[in-house]
Amino acid sequence: MPEPYLATSLSEKELAEMHRLMTEEVRDVAVFFMDTDGFITSWNRGAEEMKGYTADEAIGQHLRLLYTDEDKERQWAEHNLRKAREDGFYREETWRMKKDGSLFWARVALTALFDHQRKHIGYSKITVDLTGHKMLERCVAEREETRRVLKAANAGMWNWHPDKKSMAVCANFLHLLGYPEVDDTMSFDEWMEFIDPEDRSGFVERFERAQREAPAAPFVADIRMCHKDGKCRWFYVHADWHGEGEGDAHVLSGVIVDIDDLKTTGVQLLAAIEKLKQEDARKDEFLAMLAHELRNPLAPIRAAAEVLRLARHDESRVKKTSEVIARQVSHMTSLIDDLLDVSRVTRGLVKLDRGRVDFRHVLNDAIEQVNPMIRARRHRLTLDLSPDVAIVEGDEKRLVQMVSNLLHNAAKFTPDGGHIVLTTDVRAQQIIVRVADNGVGMSAELVEHAFELFVQAKRTPDRATGGLGLGLALVKSLAELHGGHVDCESGGLGQGTTFTVCLPLATQAVPTAVTPEAATPEVPADQQPNEHSGRAKALRLLVVDDNVDAAQMLGLYLEELGYRVAIEYGAVKALERARSERPDVCLLDIGLPEMDGTELARRIRAQPETANAVLVAVTGYGQESDRQMVLSAGFSHHLVKPVDASKLVALLETL
Repeated sequence: MPEPYLATSLSEKELAEMHRLMTEEVRDVAVFFMDTDGFITSWNRGAEEMKGYTADEAIGQHLRLLYTDEDKERQWAEHNLRKAREDGFYREETWRMKKDGSLFWARVALTALFDHQRKHIGYSKITVDLTGHKMLERCVAEREETRRVLKAANAGMWNWHPDKKSMAVCANFLHLLGYPEVDDTMSFDEWMEFIDPEDRSGFVERFERAQREAPAAPFVADIRMCHKDGKCRWFYVHADWHGEGEGDAHVLSGVIVDIDDLKTTGVQLLAAIEKLKQEDARKDEFLAMLAHELRNPLAPIRAAAEVLRLARHDESRVKKTSEVIARQVSHMTSLIDDLLDVSRVTRGLVKLDRGRVDFRHVLNDAIEQVNPMIRARRHRLTLDLSPDVAIVEGDEKRLVQMVSNLLHNAAKFTPDGGHIVLTTDVRAQQIIVRVADNGVGMSAELVEHAFELFVQAKRTPDRATGGLGLGLALVKSLAELHGGHVDCESGGLGQGTTFTVCLPLATQAVPTAVTPEAATPEVPADQQPNEHSGRAKALRLLVVDDNVDAAQMLGLYLEELGYRVAIEYGAVKALERARSERPDVCLLDIGLPEMDGTELARRIRAQPETANAVLVAVTGYGQESDRQMVLSAGFSHHLVKPVDASKLVALLETL
């Protein structure tokens, strides 16, 4: 323990004079004495100026007078006096309170006083005001803390002084833009050099408007600022006007925050959300089309079953009915196979049966598969095949599927009598296969998404082309599984479409000239409607459906029940026949190619000869919106394929 201050044996008068000389005139330091209980016995001018109490106000008061309310509550004055007596002295730096309630940062030395007999006779206290130093220290600490926060937040600070026409920026502002980390002051024009040239004019306009509105409104903007390396990033800018004192010029103080990653992520997120919305819409469209495509073959199958159930039939009818069932089951199987195929391929579950495949065989098999459809639609197929042998490492069955899907797509979306060109070119260790048509073409938007699942042109009631939007997705996946790729081009709607597949040749494949085999498309004879039964019944019926099997089987079934039935496969001929034969009931499909069933219904209603006919919609579209649409078009009833025979008979019996 340090040796305590010991009073000398000077006389009381001599001690008093010494005290006065030592303390009275000291102004920068507060010096005062207390008795053994802590009550103030002397008070110098430095104490008056520092603490605000006069000598008369302070002398006689306890030391706690100078402590804050919080320190008084925890009896800190008593604690300090006790520590000083026990240890000889007590030192601390803390906030002390002045008479007016304000605080100052004090360095305190509290010393216990003993006489020469080591009797405790009181305390001395010396206080130095270090508020200025403390504030400077705090400013430095806060400045460093601000720098750390700005760096952590990828932010920088700036101050615009309109009266000085200068812009002060902090070190981290320049650091964000790739420049040395120093506080700097520059002109507004120099500051504008940091702004992306494309954003400058708009930023200046907003900045000038903020100046006109000062100090009412803050300045807020998202701008691109250029890094030293020339790359630009997005920054969020926020600033407020303030004045240092009344009458002073206003200063615009603000921050910039690097939000480039957030901006990019936000754009990507919005794009992802939009893509999900599009995929969800395509899913709904796909489900509607799937229901439609499955109902179409089910309709003739159900009608065929009802024909076979009836006792009145002969061998020819049974044969015809069985052929219809076989064809429609084959069609349904094809749809299901496509669904399973696309699921396996897109999930990478397909295992290719790889081998060296002569691509001539692939082309011949694909043409053979699609020829029936090409002949039925009277298309002209032109082959422009390379004379070179092209050997591909792959699965022959899947390669045939890929080419036949392209040919089938061309035939499906090319009007009757159209032109399809199949071209091959062997070069640079790859074979290039092109399928071009002069069909309906594609919009630029559809071309961009042509190979995505379930993508089709806008749904219309005319579903003569059918399909689920799976074929091209399969083509893309199969081409990629074989190390190739596929592209799509179209001049626009009505301008036809060209698909190009590029596949790598097998290694060590040696091209040789050959004459390729090719299938020659033929035009089939026109199909004629069945002769309807001679049985008579009160009601005359007209069945209209572009699905020949569905129309024929429904007609056969109704004839077996004794109705007089006329069958048509197109809307124009159906309208003419309705005018001449005046049917009592018209059973109309909605998805007709020449005009949809709702338009046909309106025209039948408009003809005097058929204005009173009962119109029944027979359709694969079964949603409530579809039912409302057909009823508003003039139909009296709405039946969904495959038609429930008992409901149809019950309906006809009521008529």
